[in-house]
Amino acid sequence: MSSTVPRFSLARLKKAFFGAPIPTNLAHNERLSPLIGLPVFSSDALSSVAYATEAILGILVLAGASALGLQLWVTAAICGLIVVIAISYNQTIHAYPSGGGSYIVASENLGERAGLVAGAALLIDYVLTVSVSVAAGVAALVSAFPTLHPYLSLMSIGFIGLVAWANLRGVKESGVVFAIPTYAFIFGVLTTIIFGFLKTWGHPIPPPNPITAPGEMGKEAALPFLFVILRSFAAGCTALTGIEAVSNGVQAFRPPESKNASITLRWMATLLLLMFLGTGFISMHLPHIELYPTSDSRYTTVLSQVASFAFGGSANFGFYFIQFSTAAILILAANTAFADFPRLASLIARDGYLPRPLARQGDRLVFHNGILVLAVAASLLVWHFNGELDSLLPLYAVGVFTAFTLSQAGMVKHWYRLRTQGWQTSAGINGFGAFLSLAVLLVILGTKFLEGAWIVAVLIPVIYFSFKGIRGRYDSISKQLEIATIPKPFSTHVRLLMVPRVHMGILSALEYAKMEGAECVGMHVVINDKRLPEVQRQWEQYAGNIPLVVLRSPFRSLIQPVLDYVDSLHEKDPDCVISVIVPEAVSTRWWHKLLQENVASQLKNALGSRKNVVVTNVRYFLE
Repeated sequence: MSSTVPRFSLARLKKAFFGAPIPTNLAHNERLSPLIGLPVFSSDALSSVAYATEAILGILVLAGASALGLQLWVTAAICGLIVVIAISYNQTIHAYPSGGGSYIVASENLGERAGLVAGAALLIDYVLTVSVSVAAGVAALVSAFPTLHPYLSLMSIGFIGLVAWANLRGVKESGVVFAIPTYAFIFGVLTTIIFGFLKTWGHPIPPPNPITAPGEMGKEAALPFLFVILRSFAAGCTALTGIEAVSNGVQAFRPPESKNASITLRWMATLLLLMFLGTGFISMHLPHIELYPTSDSRYTTVLSQVASFAFGGSANFGFYFIQFSTAAILILAANTAFADFPRLASLIARDGYLPRPLARQGDRLVFHNGILVLAVAASLLVWHFNGELDSLLPLYAVGVFTAFTLSQAGMVKHWYRLRTQGWQTSAGINGFGAFLSLAVLLVILGTKFLEGAWIVAVLIPVIYFSFKGIRGRYDSISKQLEIATIPKPFSTHVRLLMVPRVHMGILSALEYAKMEGAECVGMHVVINDKRLPEVQRQWEQYAGNIPLVVLRSPFRSLIQPVLDYVDSLHEKDPDCVISVIVPEAVSTRWWHKLLQENVASQLKNALGSRKNVVVTNVRYFLE
């Protein structure tokens, strides 16, 4: 026998794949500066430039070609909303320096129910953020390489796994990795806008000339025009998803946390406004604009068409730079959700409304269980909708505007409760933000309900009641474990040692079983009658006066005879504690484990429902 450490182990593989564990006392080194915080928490909002304008145009064209002329006005209205929401969340950052996400703000100021609704809405939105961002990134790649279209789902799921892996290595490490694509995208889009602006300088906006699938253009011309405008506004509001991310992750920044988070939020809002307005303006000058659904093999993104126009064609470095940087940031925009979903889930789990493993930090100081849950949920969603962006977008933004509304309403209550200097102005800003958020939420629900928004509207209450059920279970457990009276002492303690045959490992386990003076009994389950006499002879030779109980097993089961024997002991003495000791061989090579039977785990599962029964492994090591 030997205790040699195996050359190959799961721990070594984990270290190579995810990185060395980070001690808690070095957590401050994982904090982010605004320069790194921008790609970590803002990539979702900034990347929406790649599809928000397209979402607006995709709805307006249904009313007819002439309706496309209103795109810039719709974009301007959304930009005004971005300004109000950004200012509102900037106040939240300073009011809640420990992290003022919608869940915390709504819970503290509006009560448990409002907080849980906000939490449920945000969790759903983060799953959709990953799905939509990655699907949009893959769509950008397909725009450059149309032959990849049949692999939408497979590519999307693969990229989700890649981003999840990067986040499992740590927040700071993932931020450094994602910084280059984020800043490349910002540089590329701003350069495209400058080139496009110079090309359109002095030229009037031409009449809209859309190209789309047969029967698409004008197919909703009979609907009230205002309804179509509101639908386009609701579609474009996907540009606001991710704005709340910075306020959720204030504690991820270096001290002073509030100041650095506020700087990051201002940078994000400014860049988003410049890129969103600029892209919308240049798209109005395209000689023609293609608006095919993503399920169509002719699909090309509006941003790729803007880049082709600005750089004078699609066969040059500028065009491909935009395509690859767009695909990269859209795929990596999922990182915003991977940074915030696990953090939010940990807060909800800490309060007892989600399973407690979600509140546990892993070796790399990240909430690894939350990251895995998010990756699986987003992958299933992408797979269900075949990776098609048009199918996913109608589900988007319902959750985030629900959270916006509750968070801003909670901030109004916060200012009214504290009444610090200038509280009326602060309350007025947050109140206006709450009003606009609620108005947008109603518009989104009213215009997108039948397109898929109903799914989110149903999921929010389902998750809310799941929260309540989980908390009810935890409360029940706590109540059952309250110390009301001193527990009744156990009458006796019996140790049952499993003896498949007699060898050095069994004798080592026997020495353990004889410790503490408890009654000790050997237990042999007869599978082969021919081996029984030899087992009994060796047991008498080496075990001395320790009795050996022989259990017959007519159906060749190792487990059932043990269960029956344990039950018979409890029938005689219900207050007896029974320890079932299972010797277990441990090999130093992983392939050797395939040759061994893991009886201990089987016994633990089988005896798990029986009171006063303990299963103990006594391991012996094999070279």
